[in-house]
Amino acid sequence: MAQIAMATGFILILIGLYGALTNRNLLRMIIGFTIAHSGVNLVLVAVGYLSGRTAPILDSAVPMAEAAERIIDPLPQALVLTAIVIGVGVTALMLAYAYRIYVTKGTLDIGKCRELKW
Repeated sequence: MAQIAMATGFILILIGLYGALTNRNLLRMIIGFTIAHSGVNLVLVAVGYLSGRTAPILDSAVPMAEAAERIIDPLPQALVLTAIVIGVGVTALMLAYAYRIYVTKGTLDIGKCRELKW
């Protein structure tokens, strides 16, 4: 199961990077970055998954003496939750910049923004 999730994550990363690097439309670039970000999150969750283990809740089902062998480390899931929040903020910032460029230039084509080039 983890191998399928990891392969799907890498495919999403590649699709997102391809979309971000080959399009000249800012909105399509932002969507590409968001797809790549989702792929990274999926890979991180897949790395933290161990088959046959349970959630890190200590009760009668998982005694304290066997906890190290029977539970999953919750750190990758916590990091992914943090990455999702940061990704939403970065996406909102990219959309705000795209909106401002559209208001200023009247287009979303990145090739028409010549002022930023050397």
